[in-house]
Amino acid sequence: MRIEQPVRPGLRMECADGGRLVLTQGDRPVLFARQRAGHRGVHYARTGRYASPVAPLRAGTARAVAALAAPGSDAWTERWAAYAEAELRVAAGGPLHEGDWNLGPMTPGWFVDGNWAKLLAHDPDRGRLTWFGYGDPAEDARDLLPLRALSDPGSARVRAYRRQYREGVLPPVLLWWISGLNSPVVLDGHDRLVAALAEGGRPEVLLLSRAVDAAYVALCAARPVEEYAHRMAALGGGPLDGVRGAAAGQALARALRAIERTPEITRAWPVAGGVSGWERAAATQVPGWGPAPLP
Repeated sequence: MRIEQPVRPGLRMECADGGRLVLTQGDRPVLFARQRAGHRGVHYARTGRYASPVAPLRAGTARAVAALAAPGSDAWTERWAAYAEAELRVAAGGPLHEGDWNLGPMTPGWFVDGNWAKLLAHDPDRGRLTWFGYGDPAEDARDLLPLRALSDPGSARVRAYRRQYREGVLPPVLLWWISGLNSPVVLDGHDRLVAALAEGGRPEVLLLSRAVDAAYVALCAARPVEEYAHRMAALGGGPLDGVRGAAAGQALARALRAIERTPEITRAWPVAGGVSGWERAAATQVPGWGPAPLP
């Protein structure tokens, strides 16, 4: 989707030297982070001030969408993507800013099955995310970061979503890719996330990210297109050529789709006051949090 405005969104990442990051919503810091030495991950601290930019979903809306398209199908996903886009375009506290964006299913292979259960067992307001499988405590290797504390699985709102999950109509969780964290964050659907996990399942997700430009797509597409051409040229007129050609075409389509959906680097704005401004804000908003020294 193409966004013309605003230039500076209500929900934005800001940065200062030394890998210092802060996610700000309006004038409220909602997440402080500092990248660890050696690109091993990030230390983070939530402030508890995050508010979803999407209006609360009614159960009737979930069932109405499910009545129009089979839950989990492409049509169902497209309807929820359109719903999320409409909400985000008018949200004062959302992340959209001028430029091209993607909103759709998460690239297959990102989520590790064993990491889902960690979210309910280990989601501290002050913690760290490990990158690239370094030898940190296993609970720090997580695949997404909630922006607020997760609700109790037995709370009233989560119980309502758990019923929707059992009915097969639970709406997807909306994520946003932030490259400085090397992780998606939960934009909307914290309670839906808990509901799916509490029922022993996995939520459907939609990922919002900045879109890569056409030059990047063309550069990365050259090799799979060439490989496809070689495979097709190698077909010798045998009885299985039709099957092999169709398989090659499907593989090319998957490769090109994955390239087009590659998240672009998240845009960040400078922290007011630079390093000292970040340090003062962190000391005020998350007192006692000290990510340095960074192991």
